Amino acid sequence: MSGPDTAAQREKARLLRELHRPGEPVVLANVWDAASARLVAGAGARAVATASASVSWSLGSPDGGGADREQVLARTAEVVRAVDLPVTADLESGYADTAAGVGETVTGLLATGAVGVNLEDAGYDPREAAERIAAARAAADAAGVPLFVNGRTDVFLRGLGEPEGRLDEAVRRLRLYVEAGADGVFVPGVADPETIAALAAAVPAPLNVLAAPGSPSVAELAELGVARISLGPGLAEVAYAAVRRAAEEVYASGTYTGLDGGLTYPELNGLFTGRAAGTGAG
Repeated sequence: MSGPDTAAQREKARLLRELHRPGEPVVLANVWDAASARLVAGAGARAVATASASVSWSLGSPDGGGADREQVLARTAEVVRAVDLPVTADLESGYADTAAGVGETVTGLLATGAVGVNLEDAGYDPREAAERIAAARAAADAAGVPLFVNGRTDVFLRGLGEPEGRLDEAVRRLRLYVEAGADGVFVPGVADPETIAALAAAVPAPLNVLAAPGSPSVAELAELGVARISLGPGLAEVAYAAVRRAAEEVYASGTYTGLDGGLTYPELNGLFTGRAAGTGAG
């Protein structure tokens, strides 16, 4: 299999970078396979992002290091082939124990045609996490692709430290990641408008937040200075909930109302019989 067209990949990387505008955020309804990617693209997405949890579950693995790197990269390649939009992949903490290993993962990611990556600090010391981001940046530079590296901290998501100190700790970490080569920063676990505004003001990079029921709206987050909004595993959670409801109904009562409102066979099959069906081109 031939590699991606480097010129086209660079152009997609440039587009992804331009989409990160504080006050006019790019919205990413995260996907996990080719069908979900085409559905999201067809709904009007300007870029497509995978969610590590959603991909891991679809591969039969738990999120948080359970997935196999090569399987994840293969799935990313399927998503890239499915759409004509920039694709950014959530690769957890890089599926490697060392910074050099993260660089190898990013080299593999670039071979799929993707133009962005999320790397989280997870349980790593912040300076070690920064070294891993630097390795990702070096790998992208070596490949000649301006990969958008999104450095993520889980200070709020994991509740690290005392509540009153989390904002300062998150800012400290994120500044380290930007200095190491991150193009953007991701802080899941925050919904308080004051905290979000403070993060946007304190870190010299586009801010990404995770949205869920109860989060400020897209318009409200834009006013706070957010540049990127992700749904994370939200779409997969909704899709799998529909599967469970319909399955439990047919086994419990022998009825089929849980199948109401589903996409039709022609709609889903049509995603892959016509290129325009889910590429965001029309």
